[in-house]
Amino acid sequence: MFPMTPTARAAVVAHLEELELLTARDFEAVSAPAAILELQAREHGWTDLVWRAQLIIADVAGRRGDVAEQGRVARRANLWAEEHGDEFLLARSHRLLSIVFRRLGDPAQALVHAVSGLQHADGMPDRLRCNQLITLGLVLDLNGRFDDAKRRFTEAMRIADEHHDTHQALTVLNNMAFTAYENEDPDEANALARQLVDVAGRGGIPLDGLHLDTLARILMMQNRWDEAERILQPLIDDPDGPLHSEGDSLPECLLTLAEIYRAQGRHALTGETLDAAGRLCEERELGSIAARVHRARAEWHATAGDYRKAYEAYQRFHALTVTLHSAEREARAYAMQALFEATEARKASAQFQEMAERDALTGLFNRRYLDGKLSATVAAARRTGGPLSLAIIDLDHFKRVNDTLSHAVGDAVLREIGTLLNTFGTGPEITARLGGEEFVLLLPGIAAAAAHARCEQLVSLIRNHDWSPMTGSLPVTASIGLAVSEAGELPPDALLGHADEWLYQAKRNGRDQVQADPAAVPLDIT
Repeated sequence: MFPMTPTARAAVVAHLEELELLTARDFEAVSAPAAILELQAREHGWTDLVWRAQLIIADVAGRRGDVAEQGRVARRANLWAEEHGDEFLLARSHRLLSIVFRRLGDPAQALVHAVSGLQHADGMPDRLRCNQLITLGLVLDLNGRFDDAKRRFTEAMRIADEHHDTHQALTVLNNMAFTAYENEDPDEANALARQLVDVAGRGGIPLDGLHLDTLARILMMQNRWDEAERILQPLIDDPDGPLHSEGDSLPECLLTLAEIYRAQGRHALTGETLDAAGRLCEERELGSIAARVHRARAEWHATAGDYRKAYEAYQRFHALTVTLHSAEREARAYAMQALFEATEARKASAQFQEMAERDALTGLFNRRYLDGKLSATVAAARRTGGPLSLAIIDLDHFKRVNDTLSHAVGDAVLREIGTLLNTFGTGPEITARLGGEEFVLLLPGIAAAAAHARCEQLVSLIRNHDWSPMTGSLPVTASIGLAVSEAGELPPDALLGHADEWLYQAKRNGRDQVQADPAAVPLDIT
C-alpha cells in the first residue's frame, strides 16, 4: 500500500491516468487495477480519486454493453464534481455522459455533455484532453456538423502526433474517415482510409471492429461489395474476440454486413444478420442502432415484395425515430432545459421498475433483482474471461436483537445496514438483501485479493459503526463468506453455494470475520 504522502497521491494519480489512456485500446485490462486503486484512494480519503477510478470501471461496463451502469456512475460522479467544483471530474464525467447518450441514440444530449466536458478540460493533460476532443468531434459529426467535427478532429490529431500516440491517432483518423464517408466525399474518405491502414501498419497495431466497419463503409460507397465483406469477415468469425473493442461494435458491423448482403441479393442471409443485430441492440439498449435495424428490415421486406411486414417494420422504425428526433430537436433549441426534462422523465418512467426491484425495508436491491443481475453478470464474466466475486453477509446473533430488544429495533438495525451497504457499494458493485438478516455484495471484475480486502473493510465498517442509539450495549457484527470465480466458470447457484459454505465456516470460527478460499488473501501493494 502507498504511504499517505503527497508523493503517494501523485503515484496513484499517475497510475489512474495510465488506465484512463489504456481504456480505449485494451479496456479488459483496466478493471482490476482500477478497483485496487479505488480501494487505496478510499483508504486515504481521496474521494476525487475514488470517483476517477469508478469512472474508469464504468467506462469498461459501457464498452461491455452495460450502458445503464455506465450512465448511473457517470451521473453520480458528475453530481459530486459539481458540488465540489472539481474541474477534472466534471470534464471526465461529462465525457462519459456524452458517450452514454450517444449509445442511447440521443446525439443532441450527447453534444451538450461533450461541449460541457471540453469546457472543463483546460487544465487536463494533453492526451486526456485529446480524448475529450475526439468525443466532441464524434458527436458533432452525429449532429450533422461536419466542418466543426473536422476542426476538433484536426486539433486532436495534432496532440496525438506531438505525443507520438499511435492509438489516439488511429481513433482520430477513423472518425475523420467516417465523417468523410457520411459527407459523401469518396476522395477524402479513401485518402483517410489509406492513412489509417498505413499508420496501423507502421505501428504494428491491428485495426479493431470500429476501424474495419469504417473501411467497409467507404468501400460500399464505391459499390465494392465483395471487398467490404472480406474486410468484416474476421469480426463475424470471432464475435466475442478482441477486435470488438466496444459494446456497439458488433451490432454496427452486423448492420453493415446486412447492407452488403442485401446489395448482393442474398436475401435469407440479410434477414438472419438483421435479426442478430436486433437482438444485440435490445440486450444492450442501443436505441440509435436499433432504429437503423428496423429501417433496414423494412427495406429488406420491401425488396422481397412483402409490403405488410415492410410497413410493420417501418412503423417500428418511425416510432423509435420520432422519440429520438423529438429529444434531438428540443435539445438543440433548449439544450440544458431539455437535458433536465429528459432526466426527470427517465426518473419517472423508471420509478415503478425501481420499486419492483427494491427491498421495502432496507432500500437495497431484492432477491428478484439479484437473480437476474447475477445470471447476466456470470454470463458476461464467462464471455470476457474476467473475474467475478460474490460475498454473502450475515448479521451475527441477530435473533438476540429481536428477542432481547424488539422486532422494531431489529427492523431499525436492518434499515441501518441497508444504508451502510448502499453507501459502501461503489462503481459496478451490487448490494442486495437476500432475506432476513442475509445480504449479498456482488463484485464484477474484482479478483480474489481485492474482493477479500473489500469484505474486510465491510466487516470493520459494521463492527465499528455506532449502534448504541439502537441496541445499547448489544454489539452488531457480521460474518462474510466470499466466493470467487476467476473467469466466470461458476454458474450462479454454485457461486452462491460456495459463498454460503464459507459463511458457515466464518460462523464456526467465531463470527465477525471473512472466510474465503485460501487463494482469496488480501493483496499487499508496496
